[in-house]
Amino acid sequence: MYSKHHFLISVAVAAAVAGLTTTPYPWWLLLVVAAVVGVGIDFDHFLVAGINTGDWEAIRRCVRDPRIVFLDQGEIFEEGEVGVVRRLLSHVVIGGLLVGALAAVAPFLAAFVALVLYFHLLADLVWDVWNESSETDESD
Repeated sequence: MYSKHHFLISVAVAAAVAGLTTTPYPWWLLLVVAAVVGVGIDFDHFLVAGINTGDWEAIRRCVRDPRIVFLDQGEIFEEGEVGVVRRLLSHVVIGGLLVGALAAVAPFLAAFVALVLYFHLLADLVWDVWNESSETDESD
């Protein structure tokens, strides 16, 4: 799933939380945190690709041509560089550590970040299943 989709989903989660609950934080801070966490978790794709391939070409590609980060995310990674299971596992590990650390100092924020990451992972899973079934339909 692309960053623009995760951004919209994350902002929708923040808006719902701000509108439906009493929070110790201003609504605009929830929007910022949701956008940063909901999109930022995907930076782990670079780490996963580097570990999977043994090189860091994806990062170099983005530095050489920053427009692809915003306009053509499909060009960042080569086929198979990241992998569905490793990408999702990385999200769960990083998200779990982040939520656990936040829980010790800001329980509401920890729960909020966990909710944003839940919807990020759910969206990734739905996207992956939909794309997998599209590929299967084409091969039948």
